[in-house]
Amino acid sequence: MSLSVHAFTCGYLEGEFDRVMEGGTGRITMPVPAFLIEHPKGRALFDTGLHPHCQVDPAGRIGEKMAGLYNIGFDPGEEINARLEAIGRDPARIDFIINSHFHFDHAGGNALIPNATMIVQRREWEARLNVDFATAHGFNPADFDVGHRRRLADGEYDVFGDGSVVCLPTPGHTPGHQSLRLRLAGGETVLAADACYFCQTLRERRLPRYVFDRDAMVESLDRLQALEASGSRIIFGHDPDFWKTVPQAPAEIR
Repeated sequence: MSLSVHAFTCGYLEGEFDRVMEGGTGRITMPVPAFLIEHPKGRALFDTGLHPHCQVDPAGRIGEKMAGLYNIGFDPGEEINARLEAIGRDPARIDFIINSHFHFDHAGGNALIPNATMIVQRREWEARLNVDFATAHGFNPADFDVGHRRRLADGEYDVFGDGSVVCLPTPGHTPGHQSLRLRLAGGETVLAADACYFCQTLRERRLPRYVFDRDAMVESLDRLQALEASGSRIIFGHDPDFWKTVPQAPAEIR
């Protein structure tokens, strides 16, 4: 089995540090990551970044409140389809979109990947049905409910059936948040997404100010810490210092 992984930076979010980590001071500029996973049986994206409308009218796309909390740095050419094309991959030939969750910086580019099947935890998909909840927690159907075929996972989900790419439920940030465990040549790697924004989140249990379920998020951090203790490498969701150490496409994560 041969597995390759490319990391993309699809823009940046800049805002108050204490919103995204308890005890943070000042402001922080956070990368918006997405990942291409290539397997002999197909290609998958883990998250899709921001929608292009965020380049011209952030408030119109993500709402006045959210646009007031974050400055968005997102230039033409940083969209997920452009990132793929820059390394010679056709966005129309991506087989799967694996959304960690449905926030605007993780599912905003779904519409740019037209022919994929979306893999998401059933709890995340069903949470959208509660309109009040969805609105309050930043779920915009224009990001994720755009006509893709769906596979709704109930717990761990083996994407290609050989244990090399496995969705791991890590709820708390949202009802059905999931991370992704990869079996690479260099060892097991876990793409944590928003289950763990920063290295400090894991080391010191310094959570974001607002989460769906704090107890569940701490349990998810415990799971990530146990994986790390067993030898897994954790790739944190929005840690700008850590992100500088992550090889960017066209280089591969090994």
